[in-house]
Amino acid sequence: MTISQLHNCGAVWRESVPVEEIFNGKTIWKGEVEVFALNGHPKAKRAYGWSHPDGDDNTGERFVTVLEIPPVNSAEVAVKISIVADLKKKK
Repeated sequence: MTISQLHNCGAVWRESVPVEEIFNGKTIWKGEVEVFALNGHPKAKRAYGWSHPDGDDNTGERFVTVLEIPPVNSAEVAVKISIVADLKKKK
């Protein structure tokens, strides 16, 4: 439902994909990414979504969605793109 509302199109859950993002030998994100098939979106056929702890004390929860628009072509790339975007926002 969140995917549909955020992207103003139909969304059907397809699968959960385990993803572990490692940088310099350390795990910087590990979790399940939900894959949704989209219908009615003008550019994307899929979307990826997940949540992770957020806030100064990690007691909050942040939900992330990424559309499958190049260069995003997998759950793994969606996570990488999101991490890079977050790092740029912090600078």
